[in-house]
Amino acid sequence: MTWLITGGAGYIGAHVVRAMTGAGERVVALDDLSAGGSAPERLPEGVPLVIGSILDRELVDRTIAGHEVSGVVHLAARKQVGESVEAPLLYYRENVHGLTTLLEAAVAARIQRFVLSSSAAVYGMPDARLVTEDTPCLPINPYGETKLAGEWLVRATGRAHGMATACLRYFNVAGAAPPESADAGVSNVIPMFFEALTKGEPPLIFGDDHPTPDGTCVRDSVHVADLAGAHLAAARHLAARDRPGDLTVNIGTGLGVSVRELADLVAAVTGRTEPAARVVGRRAGDPARVVASVDRIERELGWTARHTVRDMIESAWQGWCLRVSGESKIPGQST
Repeated sequence: MTWLITGGAGYIGAHVVRAMTGAGERVVALDDLSAGGSAPERLPEGVPLVIGSILDRELVDRTIAGHEVSGVVHLAARKQVGESVEAPLLYYRENVHGLTTLLEAAVAARIQRFVLSSSAAVYGMPDARLVTEDTPCLPINPYGETKLAGEWLVRATGRAHGMATACLRYFNVAGAAPPESADAGVSNVIPMFFEALTKGEPPLIFGDDHPTPDGTCVRDSVHVADLAGAHLAAARHLAARDRPGDLTVNIGTGLGVSVRELADLVAAVTGRTEPAARVVGRRAGDPARVVASVDRIERELGWTARHTVRDMIESAWQGWCLRVSGESKIPGQST
């Protein structure tokens, strides 16, 4: 079968493409290249790339028919929390209407398997030591709302049209495999620390008075290569099913790491202990602790994360240094 991977030329999407093609799956990528860091050069050689938007129904139809697509892995979406607060209409159009258009095309083509990239943002600010898939979903920003609405839409479509579906709720994603494919954005905590250190500025820690062991927020960070492997496992799980059904799983490590611990690890990996991290006031809406329960994904897909937080930081730092020095060569990029 052939899998359509939307957002396939982005940071996470290209890792998913690499994992699936490396395992012998046939894929075609669809990406409008609007996200920072999305580039054709991210894709392995020989992977077809269709440049365009999932909002373009005619293009999606042609892509599905022309490449004989029989399954979809949907990653294309807007994903910046702050931007979603400022531009909710943009997020609902791209993340919900775009998904609606894609599902309509999939139903018309009688595609029977659909994997959705979701997010731990659907949980909002959970009051739980470990967040399970049954933890109430109470998103606190438009980004999380669109991801939750997307899950509802995918499951309802699956039930109505005999489509096997999977919704994958990512926790914090970091790292690169190989380093040249690192995230080019600076919206997550690890690249934010890198950017500050590169500028000779202190990395910022938002609040040290949370009810956690060291007072800083605790998060669950998963290596992007492990995340890509989870997509492969989900796709193959759906492909092997005789009957339609839906699956919703967290993708994390089940281990919490505090922001202070991350700052210390970044200093150790980079060798840049000065300037030291500086504590500033809390950010509104930051939950004290968000750590995944990973029992269901281990049980249902036989998947477990293999990389450590140090692995994530080391690979991300190598990629950061390559990009800053202007020497970055993404696999598949011509010299």
